[in-house]
Amino acid sequence: MENKLLIKYEHVDICQQELTVLRDVTLDIYSGEFIYLLGKVGSGKSTFLKSLYKEVPVCSGSAEVLSYDLTSLKNSQIPYLRRKIGIVFQDFQLLTDRTVNANLEFVLRATGWKEQDAINEQIQIVLAQVGLRNKGYKRPHQLSGGEQQRVAIARALLNSPEIILADEPTGHLDPETGRDLIELLYGIRLSGTTVIMATHNYTWVDLYPGRIIQVENEKLIEAPGKG
Repeated sequence: MENKLLIKYEHVDICQQELTVLRDVTLDIYSGEFIYLLGKVGSGKSTFLKSLYKEVPVCSGSAEVLSYDLTSLKNSQIPYLRRKIGIVFQDFQLLTDRTVNANLEFVLRATGWKEQDAINEQIQIVLAQVGLRNKGYKRPHQLSGGEQQRVAIARALLNSPEIILADEPTGHLDPETGRDLIELLYGIRLSGTTVIMATHNYTWVDLYPGRIIQVENEKLIEAPGKG
């Protein structure tokens, strides 16, 4: 199966509050890739990820994500782009006052799902995918950190995204739990989903080879990869 071009940036500058954070970003990203965005804290990794779903503006160059032109994308179209991208945050960002199932249902309804049976079925599918088939009735505080991050990954998978962005997803987890999480994300890409993971933990690169993009001195630099 031919890999599909999902992201094309050419000579892109990315700005935040009128400051240029990243300069002259040029890269192509295809379906089924596992990409490490490596760099120090504050180097611009999160800013690059946020540019992909138009949380942070592209201020020059040409930028296309999932056939959407970011430079001309209207605000009304942004939700349609974001539905095709799953986002996993470092701090889980779960709604603490409701169960896992209710957290996931909230996202599905917010993205246009209406049929209750279809909603219930999709929730069961993604929970099974992340190994939490029987935890839907629990609230976040009843789960371990690793389980909460699995729920966050399940949430990112709800709309069968073509791209998953993971921003330091193991930052708050112990090494063993973190490794389980990376393994889960690594497996997800086998279905053709592209995973882009920002991290400053270089250990994962040896355990789970992928394409490496280094973020330093306001640049994205392609490093020799291992897969």
